[in-house]
Amino acid sequence: MKTSGKILGVIVLIIVVLLIFTTVSPILILAEDTTEGTPGVDMAAKISPLGGFDWVYPGSSYNANGETLHNIHLIDPDNPYAAAREIISYTYKYTPHIIVSVNEQAAEAIFGLGLVDNIRANDAYNGYGASNVQGTMSRGDAVSTAMGGGTFNPLEIPVQLLMGNIKFYIV
Repeated sequence: MKTSGKILGVIVLIIVVLLIFTTVSPILILAEDTTEGTPGVDMAAKISPLGGFDWVYPGSSYNANGETLHNIHLIDPDNPYAAAREIISYTYKYTPHIIVSVNEQAAEAIFGLGLVDNIRANDAYNGYGASNVQGTMSRGDAVSTAMGGGTFNPLEIPVQLLMGNIKFYIV
């Protein structure tokens, strides 16, 4: 019984520390496309209890050298999430200490198959150039619409965590 009490105490401590982190420092969620040769960040969001939810556009988020959030795996292949923290700090003047990476398999498992295709269909500029513009929405609105139109399955979150499709980083 003493061991289980200690384990429970550690779990409670971890939860309290995470809550303190999120009130002081927002969580940064990165939607990463792992199907590219070098993964890229296609969309991001800031979440905090005090500041709420805000979309973060990778192409408009950059560091002092002009390197964008989209290319964090190229900027610092050994520590891309430290590069993400630096970029967010430089552009938005807040410093995330917890970063959550979600790949396309996790996103589609949680929000429904075809999520990525729905985002691309609604996105007014899907990253491929003006000649390939398909939709009329901003990237944030396209993501919100696709996520809202899908079938949200929260039971997939622990499954995707165990599969490694959702990862937490403390930076």
